[in-house]
Amino acid sequence: MTRSTAPSRRQFLASTAATAATAATTASVGTGLLALAGGASAQSFPFQPNQRYPDPALQILDPAFLKYRIYSSTLEQVGSGMRWAEGPVYFPGENGGPGHVLVSDIPNNRIMKFDEKSGAFTVFRSPAHYANGNTRDRQGRLISCEHSVTRRITRTEHDGRITVLAERFEGKRLNAPNDIVVKSDDSIWFTDPLFGINGEWEGSRAKPEQASTNVYRLDPASGQLTAVITDIVNPNGLAFSPDEKKLYVVEWKGTPNRSLWAYDVAADGRSLSHKTKLIDAADQGALDGFRVDRDGNLWCGWGSNGAIAAEAVEQGGRKVYPLRAQPEALDGVMVFSPAGKPLAHIRLPERCANVCWGGPKNNRLYMASCHSLYAMHFEAHGAT
Repeated sequence: MTRSTAPSRRQFLASTAATAATAATTASVGTGLLALAGGASAQSFPFQPNQRYPDPALQILDPAFLKYRIYSSTLEQVGSGMRWAEGPVYFPGENGGPGHVLVSDIPNNRIMKFDEKSGAFTVFRSPAHYANGNTRDRQGRLISCEHSVTRRITRTEHDGRITVLAERFEGKRLNAPNDIVVKSDDSIWFTDPLFGINGEWEGSRAKPEQASTNVYRLDPASGQLTAVITDIVNPNGLAFSPDEKKLYVVEWKGTPNRSLWAYDVAADGRSLSHKTKLIDAADQGALDGFRVDRDGNLWCGWGSNGAIAAEAVEQGGRKVYPLRAQPEALDGVMVFSPAGKPLAHIRLPERCANVCWGGPKNNRLYMASCHSLYAMHFEAHGAT
């Protein structure tokens, strides 16, 4: 299904006003810190980069990762002030120059924009239909997962019009589109868990119409939607290997832990086989979104899964159930080899939900992490 709509005058004026207000606020508090804007509020967190090289935020878990480390690269916070940051996507600048990153702030129902050239962090779109995952198609257009209420896949045309690409499967509404990628044949692949309709935080609670939580393929020629994976409970992040012979998918409700599965992609580029568990978050980690570099390494958003201990402990005169794993030990980005071997941990002060590659050389990793957007350069390059 395709349908184009133009933003209403009221929506356009509201979005423009929000952008202007945010830009003014950003200028007053300093580059990278976002205060209240557009009627949405969230805490902005100050961040002090480490003054020493190499940055201790990067933990080497295997010497094989050293070839990707830039000795004098520092972890940077480029924006803050979101309630739950997700779905970053990079758009290159003109003539290969600095570009910009879009990142969803789901509970605030908006998409934020970080401009590499000016350092401004402003509102790109509000309302954003609770957009979650975003990607860029081969024609440079924004493809978004509208996570709740509208529950659909949309494309933003170059002139700003919104085209609806998918909103139903077999006559029933999608659950809550989450993460999304575009293959080299222009087909669009996305996950459809229940998160956006499970409560009121990331949209509105609603009853699911689909019998399962699927991974879908949207055909670029016919617009036909096909469920290519139906046996994963709440699929989350997904990405292809550089040669597109593998599809990786995170299972949020894996048993006993969150997991990342690998599938072989058939020669026709449509069907999958040989489901294999590549990564098991046995450390109580919360696998979420991820991206792949040119060498096939997986850069995964990481943090505590929120599981509590089986037994209560004494704290301050009362019995409490602590987390099984401390977030400060897990928060950040875990890097794995194509074989699933841990290579490095980029430690962040917040849990990381998703990442994308960007920068003029495609070697700057952007990390959407709870309230903030972080960045760090590497001698690695995004696969796409």
